[in-house]
Amino acid sequence: MPGGHRVPREAVVSILFPAPGLWRADPVGDPRAPARAAPEHFSDLNIDQIVAALTAGREEYELDELYSMPLDDPSAVSYRHEVFRDLQRPDLRACVEAFAAAQREVRANLAQAGKLHYERQRQRWFLAAASAYCHGVDGLAESLARIDLGSSGMSALREHLSAYSTSDHFTALHGAVAEVERRLSEVVYTLAIKGNRITVETYSDESDYSAEVAAVFERFIQAGDGAGDPAKSHQVRFRERAEMDHVEGGVLEIVAGLFPEAFSSLEAFCDEHDGFLDATLRRFDREVQFYLAYLDHVGRVEQGGLRFCYPTVTIHPQEIFARDAFDLALAAKLVVEDRSVVCNDFSLVGPERILVVTGPNQGGKTTFARAFGQVHYLAGLGCPVPASEARLCLADRIYSHFERSESLEDERGKLQEELVRVHDILSTATSRSVVIMNETFASATLHDARYLGSEVLRRLMEIGSPSVCVTFVEELASLGEATVSMVSAVDPADPTTRTYKVLRRPADGLAYALAIAGKHGLTYERLKDRLGSRELAS
Repeated sequence: MPGGHRVPREAVVSILFPAPGLWRADPVGDPRAPARAAPEHFSDLNIDQIVAALTAGREEYELDELYSMPLDDPSAVSYRHEVFRDLQRPDLRACVEAFAAAQREVRANLAQAGKLHYERQRQRWFLAAASAYCHGVDGLAESLARIDLGSSGMSALREHLSAYSTSDHFTALHGAVAEVERRLSEVVYTLAIKGNRITVETYSDESDYSAEVAAVFERFIQAGDGAGDPAKSHQVRFRERAEMDHVEGGVLEIVAGLFPEAFSSLEAFCDEHDGFLDATLRRFDREVQFYLAYLDHVGRVEQGGLRFCYPTVTIHPQEIFARDAFDLALAAKLVVEDRSVVCNDFSLVGPERILVVTGPNQGGKTTFARAFGQVHYLAGLGCPVPASEARLCLADRIYSHFERSESLEDERGKLQEELVRVHDILSTATSRSVVIMNETFASATLHDARYLGSEVLRRLMEIGSPSVCVTFVEELASLGEATVSMVSAVDPADPTTRTYKVLRRPADGLAYALAIAGKHGLTYERLKDRLGSRELAS
């Protein structure tokens, strides 16, 4: 019974894509479409954790696919920004969520209808689904007619909904639902049960024994103890089963024979209105969850005092920057734990293309690199990004190269494996590709890491890819005007304390390991003194 009202493809409105030519998949569902694998950089940049948080509780909408489909047109990004801004309005949010709840009821009823054995029972669940659908469409149409919308996406939906809700198809559906429900509401019958025999007859003004029983026991209903505590309920709730048993099925068949017109109208309704769902509204029901899930997640993170913004995105920006950027995956965890989140700035101006990040271990370098990649990826989805202000490149692809554990199944050595992966990146990256490299060639000697790292960065300079390179080789920070040196800072008063701020400044070459050794009394002088004292003591 479930299906979709046939609407020409060009008539289907999408609030995710401004034109059918930009659709990379049909969110209504195409069984022929191959499953999409998560991009390789998802795990490196913790984007998989962000998507998991966004989709939790919304598994029925299969949003993973939508969050894996970045845009390649700045106008499409602006299209989504407009919809996001509209949905931040409480009045619109409320009516959209009411529609979504109605559609969940529709799907639940249709799914239940498909599981039942008795045909008449399946028909009644189908009618309930159609009824919920009509009420949901009516509510959304009435609400959108009163709301001043700012986005072309939601405005197009309103226009479609206005035409659809007054169309012959929908008005016929609506009228048929009301008529069948009216006829079924007039079905009243009696049951006479004696032993294992049940007699079913039409109702003829017999006494309503249920009312008489309720009247008898009404005197025992207690209002409470007089101190504000409600009376204790002794009611027992019977477990309800959706599926009828054979006795109930037999009774229903007899009732259908007693009221043939009502049940014939139900059967005719199911035959005539199979596939009543509108394609645009089905699409909207799923696509709007892309926005609602993200806004919900943003709201939770903003409780920690963090800020999001709508970035400016261009294909070939002269300047890339972000203010107060942070790792969204990490921030979501820290906010729950009521811990502070450190934000950082970055910028690439004019010929600058590569941020080279150096500094002590555990100083926030990798987190900074992930934040750089995340804001670019989320900007490509048309989402608000974790920063107070940003101007970003609309990447054609994001590459990441993070250190991998050596696999026993890989006959190549670790260094060779890294070289192959880097070669794959450099052979396909463009000036619009964002590249994140984290501790590349860490397994090599310092001399080899310096040589290989220099060659890789020079190639990235030639390509012009906006990049971040986290490295222990400080010489890479001064290869030319395309490189920008950034250093993870420590507390000047205590070099063993990380601030997790990554600052734009020359690599200083400070021996942070010496500060840590001093803190624990393991410097050369301290060890010499202690060993000397032992010799004297002996």
